[in-house]
Amino acid sequence: MRICVFGAGSVGGYLAGFLAEGGAEVSVIARGPHLAAIQAHGLTVETPDHTIVARVTATDDPATLPPQDAVLVTAKTPALPKVAATIAPLLGPDTPVAFVNNGIPWWYFHAHGGPLDGRQLPTLDPDGALWRNVTPQRAVGGIFWPACSVPAPGVVRLLTGAGQGTVLGAPNGASPPALLALAEAFKAGALPVTLASDIRTLIWRKLLFNLSAGPMCVLTETTVMDTQTEAALVECSRRVVAEGRSLATSMGIAVDIDTAAVTASNAKLAHRPSILQDLQAGRPMEVDALYTVPLEMARLVGLPTPTLDLLVALIKVKARAKGLYKG
Repeated sequence: MRICVFGAGSVGGYLAGFLAEGGAEVSVIARGPHLAAIQAHGLTVETPDHTIVARVTATDDPATLPPQDAVLVTAKTPALPKVAATIAPLLGPDTPVAFVNNGIPWWYFHAHGGPLDGRQLPTLDPDGALWRNVTPQRAVGGIFWPACSVPAPGVVRLLTGAGQGTVLGAPNGASPPALLALAEAFKAGALPVTLASDIRTLIWRKLLFNLSAGPMCVLTETTVMDTQTEAALVECSRRVVAEGRSLATSMGIAVDIDTAAVTASNAKLAHRPSILQDLQAGRPMEVDALYTVPLEMARLVGLPTPTLDLLVALIKVKARAKGLYKG
């Protein structure tokens, strides 16, 4: 199976390495020193159990590649306009495009049903370029649970969570042959994968985990567990999760999440969320998908979110001051 991973950073690089080891014909879209290292030495994926060195086709120009059987977009959401502008050569008539990103996806209201069905999200998809060039009919939702890093150009390292794997699901809940084939490629590469008929529920579930500590991590520039050392911050986390759950409910999604269990887990998690890693590395931050768009959705239905409003406002001021957010 011919698979292109668009954005071969920590998430994309991890998936690309295992997919290649499983026998897929893998290409990656990367840039800078990371691209040069992959081209010269292959893509190295380090796990506690073993190390993969995958010889994948690596380029910064999708036009140099043939149409693919599937595309995984693992680039961060600030890069999606570039994806929209350059992805066309990778798309055959039936190529699914799985967006494995954090937060609310650009296609969220496609096949949603109800009065919001078909609504576009210009904050995530300026000028509707993804809606036109990829089309929501091709889109597949993706949720990636493991935590990975890029310790050196051309090297991806698994930190935690390999067993939780990846969840894939079409907005309409269907499993067309091309999506089933992609899932089989994951299994051949020993990548745990689940096909979900309710991908929106799982998107909200992960978003609530992200909201439970991520905003406080950005503001304090500390690990998740460090934000749980003050009683006021633990209470803040609980309020944000409650607001997020109410927002999901307002969108017709019932999220089964144990707030006490989330708090207990956070108290032990010595991990810096990816948005904090971006802040500290000086990279564009995924503020909109994780924070802005959920608040826009809350405004659509008239739902108050006072705790999240304050945290997001503070994050935006901080990110703008560092030149990492323009919204």
